[in-house]
Amino acid sequence: MTNTIGDIETAEVILITGSNTTENHPVLSSFVKRAVKFKGARLIVVDPRRIKIAGFAHQWLRPNLGTDVAWINGIMHVIIKENLHDKEFVANRTQGFEELKAMVEKFTPAYVEEITGIPAQQLTDAAKIYAGAETSSILYCMGITQHITGTDNVKSLANLAMLCGHIGKPGTGVNPLRGQNNVQGACDMGGLPNVFTAYQPVSNLDIAKKMEEAWGVSGLPTKVGLKVTEMIPKAHSGEMKALYIIGENPLVSDPDLNHAEKSFSHLEFLVVQDIFMTETAQQADVVLPSACFAEKDGTFSNTERRVQRVRKAVNPPGQAWDDWKITCEIAKRMGYSMSYTDSEAIFEEIRKVTPSYAGITYKRMEYEGLHWPCPAEDHPGTPILHTLQFPIGKGNFHAIDYIPSAERADADYPMYLTTGRVLYQYHTGTMTRKTGGLNERSPENFVEISSSDADRYGLADGDKVQVASRRGEIVAGIKISDKAVNGTVFIPFHFAESAANRLTNAALDPVSGIPEYKVCAVKLSKAA
Repeated sequence: MTNTIGDIETAEVILITGSNTTENHPVLSSFVKRAVKFKGARLIVVDPRRIKIAGFAHQWLRPNLGTDVAWINGIMHVIIKENLHDKEFVANRTQGFEELKAMVEKFTPAYVEEITGIPAQQLTDAAKIYAGAETSSILYCMGITQHITGTDNVKSLANLAMLCGHIGKPGTGVNPLRGQNNVQGACDMGGLPNVFTAYQPVSNLDIAKKMEEAWGVSGLPTKVGLKVTEMIPKAHSGEMKALYIIGENPLVSDPDLNHAEKSFSHLEFLVVQDIFMTETAQQADVVLPSACFAEKDGTFSNTERRVQRVRKAVNPPGQAWDDWKITCEIAKRMGYSMSYTDSEAIFEEIRKVTPSYAGITYKRMEYEGLHWPCPAEDHPGTPILHTLQFPIGKGNFHAIDYIPSAERADADYPMYLTTGRVLYQYHTGTMTRKTGGLNERSPENFVEISSSDADRYGLADGDKVQVASRRGEIVAGIKISDKAVNGTVFIPFHFAESAANRLTNAALDPVSGIPEYKVCAVKLSKAA
């Protein structure tokens, strides 16, 4: 996030897209609702489903699945044509405007309506609302990123914010809402194949040398590693023979699960480190029991880049260890002496090799977290990014054309499927589905469908239906809902026994490698 969670309440306009905010980020959604109900903020929601937050919106735009670049380009077309863009910001802080202007020229409201289904006037009105405010904030989540054009979608939102100068000041920004509670921290710590901590490239020889000196080693690889979605096909082909998984359950969360299961069966050795015996752990050769968040000390870096302390509340059960202790013990057995007294000692090492964390200490986080970048101990942290300039100097506009989704509905598979989450379950259900109260509220999987589509298929609430794609099939109960729109069904992915990801497409964004979870073609039939 370029801005903070609290900062959302200071925005005059809030644009939410690809985020079912009330169910995926219920606490954060309260900031949005307060801004609208009590502070006069105007809310634009762009989502294929009539999600709950749309009930608070001044405008709900319903795009066809996978058409985000088109409607964002359309909004920018209107803004430029109506002369509503921030000319001073564009001139002083950006480059590439003329190329962007040329690209969006063809994205007239009428043309965008043909692609997206959004009425031309609605698009024009939304553009004027977003550009006409002094402060407008964009919030987005995996409904934007989980496409073959996910990177393009994010760049397009950045284009829109820069075009209107809605960045680098309170109440503005481009704000991704992280899907899990320490995803930001995992990325900050180098949990990506191409970077060390703080997004320092592994291919940079100077940075590799700095890390070698800090760790007392030589010959660190400078080759970019594999993304998760690149590993599974290599397991299938036999090129990758062993896999070590920590805190992830890919045999529920990966796309095209039938193929993923075959790929895992080709591994020679699988290690899973987790707090429960997940579906993936049940296939492992070795399971290493680890402690959960409440059973250890450490830090979390949340969606707004705030680094916070987490303190041990209870002892871990049985033989479960802190994750870092497991890692250290494996390192020792492999010939490298890795030893720390406690989590604070590890954080002190993090500070030394991570410029954006250099000024953060356990003492400074005793009562309140700090936002990175925080380069020195006398630095207050950085709640808002890009206030004076971008890290590269001037921000780059990217001229991006619309590319359709990898799979389209047709005569054989006439419906679209999109996946997501529900309020009472979480990710693959590893924790929440072991909780009685939550299971009572959301006990089983469902296929959300519009009433007219249900009538067309002769389906009633609760009927069991078989949903099939080109990759697999599942059976689940029908849920007729006014959230659904004609031609599209929604299925949450939490439920392993009827996993939505048996249906989803493993087509990948060419840059990020993220799968297209949000669009695939399916057919429905009454289950026997």
